[in-house]
Amino acid sequence: METMQLLKQRLTDEHYNRLMALGNTKLHDFVADAIRLTNPKSVYVVTDAKTDHEYIRDLALKLREETPLAMKGHTYHFDGYNDQGRDKFSTRYLLPDGWDLGSLESIPKKQGVDEVRGYLNNIMDSRQMLVCFWTLGPAKSDFAIPCVQITDSPYVAHSESILYRPGYEHFRRIGASTEFFRFLHSEGELENGVSKNWEKRRVYIDLEEERVFSVNTQYAGNTVGLKKLALRLAIQKADRDGNWLAEHMFAMGAHGPNGRVTYFCGAFPSACGKTSTAMIQGQTIIGDDLAYFRKKDGKVRAANVEKGIFGIIENVNGKDDPAIYDVLTNPGEVIFSNVLISDELKPYWLGMGSEIPASGTNYAGKWKKGDKDAKGADILPSHKNARYTISISDLANRDPLADDPNGIEVGGVIYGGRDSDTCVPVEQAFDWKEGIIAKGATLESETTAAVIGATGARSFNLMSNLDFLSIPMGKYILNNLNFANDLKKVPMVFSVNYFLKNKEGKYLNGMLDKRVWILWAELRVNGDVDAIKTPTGMIPKYEDLAKLFKQSLGSDYTQANYVEQFTIRTPELLAKLERIEKIYRAEPSIPQIVFDTFDLQRTRLNEFKAKYGEYISPLDLK
Repeated sequence: METMQLLKQRLTDEHYNRLMALGNTKLHDFVADAIRLTNPKSVYVVTDAKTDHEYIRDLALKLREETPLAMKGHTYHFDGYNDQGRDKFSTRYLLPDGWDLGSLESIPKKQGVDEVRGYLNNIMDSRQMLVCFWTLGPAKSDFAIPCVQITDSPYVAHSESILYRPGYEHFRRIGASTEFFRFLHSEGELENGVSKNWEKRRVYIDLEEERVFSVNTQYAGNTVGLKKLALRLAIQKADRDGNWLAEHMFAMGAHGPNGRVTYFCGAFPSACGKTSTAMIQGQTIIGDDLAYFRKKDGKVRAANVEKGIFGIIENVNGKDDPAIYDVLTNPGEVIFSNVLISDELKPYWLGMGSEIPASGTNYAGKWKKGDKDAKGADILPSHKNARYTISISDLANRDPLADDPNGIEVGGVIYGGRDSDTCVPVEQAFDWKEGIIAKGATLESETTAAVIGATGARSFNLMSNLDFLSIPMGKYILNNLNFANDLKKVPMVFSVNYFLKNKEGKYLNGMLDKRVWILWAELRVNGDVDAIKTPTGMIPKYEDLAKLFKQSLGSDYTQANYVEQFTIRTPELLAKLERIEKIYRAEPSIPQIVFDTFDLQRTRLNEFKAKYGEYISPLDLK
């Protein structure tokens, strides 16, 4: 009764009735608690109606969280200078007594809840609370997870309306179900339109109650709850349910001979080619970031969790990314964040393929070329983690099955990271076990500007999901291994590396070469080409790659290119095994099969080294 009385008092009749139409006690209690805690000036309950979407967008403009650009439908948003990426250091799991996540960042639940609720107390007293409903995955499907997001940031709500499928009617369908995710966010006190108290930024994840608290931050990776914050909840839920997987993966259709389409999902750390792989020219996109996997009729099917893209904009240009660039340079709904805005209200970013003005406005304020920050470093015109938010439905290469409630059948899984000296451009694992352990669980990459902190260091990143794991590493690996146990058709597993360099530091691959590696994987999945066995997997034959380069890129691929790129580098591969094994030896409860697989690969590498030498030409293995 207390909940209903409070809601009746604090909501207008219209918005009270909208909330009451969703006959869900857990939902009502969550909203009422958020109102008591944050004390908003007013409350707006968002439905799936187009008018509500327009209200959110207009409010973002009115409150100057977004500003119109010259191009119709385009807006820009700035995050604070110290709020430009996912904050790994302030993101913690709230752990009840008895829970153990190994080395994953956490804080005792009561301590964390008390702290973050203290920051949230009365924080919305001069602001409007937005109560938003979305679904992760296609509505009316086995993949769908309903979510409620409470925020005082119309920029956050507007971003989510582009990125996620509407969920108000889905909540109406689930009735009194308690199975949904909850997110409470406040950007906090603003100064010059950005979060002032970034030192008190907190992103706390309560796995036990499937809810997230986020405060004193605007950057979408910390505030758009349904993105990587929800991924953490989903990994925990998938582990508990035991029959599906939540992965940090793109999904795309590779178009093979005679109109055949083979679907791939792939895990790449940020700025490692993930979106560009999902957007390879001539292929079709399902999604670029998050995928749920389920087993149906003995096969793996996957669905894009999202319906939009929150992508890194650096190096997006008309030559390399024509489909995205077309959306970014034509009228339509687009949010640019942390790019340079010219006096003519046009956006500019690094690597866009045109000259950048010498002055303008950016995430640091009024900017001119040569400006330095407090540490004496150059302030770039556009941040290296600057972003764009668009709808996949606006892309010319959207796959027809992008919103299919049945998902897409997964033919292959791909793992890729930044690696200058070790792995070949593309390789197929021997089987699912080797793929999960020796490809996914050994993934390394350079750190990038997508995460606050140092860039350029080699970093271990288990299946590109390490930052988002909400269960111990060993359990996560086992869940992936066991997922294939009762399948009639198991997806092939591949690794790719777009960043291999020669001794002079020059990249050995062109930006467009990834098309060839994916098309070769498509042929392998369908049994159309043979491959060469190496100690770590199966690599392409030269003649097959030469044919693909000519057909798909119109370029010649020399045997010298092939040998340089596909030479087996046993010293580097053995060193990588040592690095990764050391990490796992320090973790509790890593399954023995991981170390056994490492031992088998190490034995094969040493056998090949004894027979062929340390650096093995692929021509010697024919």
